[in-house]
Amino acid sequence: MAIQARTEFAAALNQVASEKGVDIKVILDAIQQAALAAYRKDLSLRNEPIPEDFEELVAQIDPVSGEISILRGKDNITPPGFARIAAQTAKQVIMQKLHEAEKSAISEEYEKRVGTVVSGTIQRQEGNTYFVDLGRAEGVFPVSEQTRDEYYHSGQRLKFYMKEIREGRHGPEVVVSRNDANLVSGLFALEVPEVNTGSVVIKDIARESGSRTKIAAISTVDGVDPVGSLVGQKGVRVQAVMNELGEEKIDIISYSEDPARYIVSALSPAKDVEVTLSEENEEKVAKVKLPARSMSLAIGKGGQNVRLAAKLTGWKIDIEGTGEDVTQAAAQAIKEAEEDLEAGIQPMPTDETAKKEGRQAVVEGMEEESVVDVGAPQEPDSQEAAQAVDQAEEDITKTYDQSKPKDKDLRSPDETEDTQRGPLVATTDQGEPKGKKK
Repeated sequence: MAIQARTEFAAALNQVASEKGVDIKVILDAIQQAALAAYRKDLSLRNEPIPEDFEELVAQIDPVSGEISILRGKDNITPPGFARIAAQTAKQVIMQKLHEAEKSAISEEYEKRVGTVVSGTIQRQEGNTYFVDLGRAEGVFPVSEQTRDEYYHSGQRLKFYMKEIREGRHGPEVVVSRNDANLVSGLFALEVPEVNTGSVVIKDIARESGSRTKIAAISTVDGVDPVGSLVGQKGVRVQAVMNELGEEKIDIISYSEDPARYIVSALSPAKDVEVTLSEENEEKVAKVKLPARSMSLAIGKGGQNVRLAAKLTGWKIDIEGTGEDVTQAAAQAIKEAEEDLEAGIQPMPTDETAKKEGRQAVVEGMEEESVVDVGAPQEPDSQEAAQAVDQAEEDITKTYDQSKPKDKDLRSPDETEDTQRGPLVATTDQGEPKGKKK
């Protein structure tokens, strides 16, 4: 509560209380304790014995004028000039008390925010530990709470999960994290109104930070799709969370009270999954059978998908393939290839078929009923087609011979021009033919 009196001392008290975020009573109490310490020191400087009832002495301060008094009961035993002495000797005690009061106020404020997502700016680095500016407090970002494949630098602004407040070397420390799975649920609470209001609840979450996260959500209100609410229109909500996490992949499934159905959903995108549950020796084991074509999807890269599914559901998952063999898979591949061929997708021609390309074109033009395999050329079935092929080969040969340069074309331009005028004749300097008499 601020002091309304218009004095320099009252204004100073109000300013300090506002800057430190503490109550004025805390500041006055700190000054009173500092005054008692200063009185003890003043007695030592004057070589006077410290009274036996020193612990019963009380310091009193006027919040308006700032006058300090030392009282024994109702008697005022303040030495002359004590205000100046107290101001000089009690400064360190007052600052220490104010610092402790400020830390206590910060701890009380941030204890209420533990378990929430806060924004902060990375200030400095000491070894592998970063320190984050959270406003009034400074958060500690240890290496154990950092996400792999993320790089941090000074001035970078990120969102953090406030994990705990622990006692450090210099008092309480606010520990923040980007590795905790609750960071993902906290980000969804910021992006999805349904989560914030409680109509959609994130039941379970399994995360490998920096790589992939699986979330199971359930709706508490009829008509609300939990998966659609978290994904958002065209994926805008889940994409916003992924951008904050550095493009970490997020799988969202519906929570189910039925363990078998829950496990089937957790193993998505694998299809045709059969689950058999067993709870022997207090161990939850789920035997999963699925086709060979879905094995890789269920297991995931490096076993990540099945590992996150087991962590999400709380069941140990054993995966084995069904009786589908390689022959069936190969038959399926052949069938797909035949469908592609029927759709007009042809294989690349070989060198041999390229040589016969002209012949095949002619045959296809002459006989529509004749089927020519590009990969294995066939002879024409009719005599007319054979003649057409021979004629085409002759035309190709003629075209090639005509395109070749003749020997006369290899002559110089002057010679070619003279040849066009007539046969070459040797002439004299006067232009007359040699050997011809005038």
